[in-house]
Amino acid sequence: MKQVTATGQTVEEAVVSALAQLNTTKDRAEVNVIDEGKKGIFGIFGSRPAVVKVTLKIDPIDEAKKFIQEVSRSMGAPVEIDVKREGKQVNLVLSGEKIALLIGKRGQTLNSLQYLTQLVINRNSEQFLTVVLDAENYRNRRSDTLIQLANRLALKAVKTGKDVALEPMPSYERKIIHSALSENNRVKTLSDGTEPHRFVVISPIKNK
Repeated sequence: MKQVTATGQTVEEAVVSALAQLNTTKDRAEVNVIDEGKKGIFGIFGSRPAVVKVTLKIDPIDEAKKFIQEVSRSMGAPVEIDVKREGKQVNLVLSGEKIALLIGKRGQTLNSLQYLTQLVINRNSEQFLTVVLDAENYRNRRSDTLIQLANRLALKAVKTGKDVALEPMPSYERKIIHSALSENNRVKTLSDGTEPHRFVVISPIKNK
């Protein structure tokens, strides 16, 4: 955490000096006034400078990017990160020559990295943020695969008359399954288990 203590004839001057030293703006810093100072007689005798301590606020998105870059370098697959924020959702799009290593089998590595990144970003954020990691348009391709899987397993549930449990998956992937089968009047879906091992169960609706 970066912080500086600065002085000035007024609090405002001291703050400006501190912000210049930190190379930042007031909205990205926390200001603590240590001494408001004193003008003194004729502005000279008995005067005392204003003293402030200014701390640079941690940017949660920057911290998330640093975390991902450290992990990717340690895996021998350095990446570039493109950030797109939509309200409380932060989309981080990764690109690199060895990006497949970060995606992993059926996106398991990418999902794990996403889960850890969300912990990192919310450790430093004033409001809860949802993180979505993507690479090589994997999320869209995965969505298409999940929709096909949902429809296939729904048919299996109807045919066998038994519940079908899917593998554990993150919440946004479970939502894809629920949404894909929301208008299927022959099955119902529910999520079971605890995070990060929560999974979807497809149950046949038995006619009375």
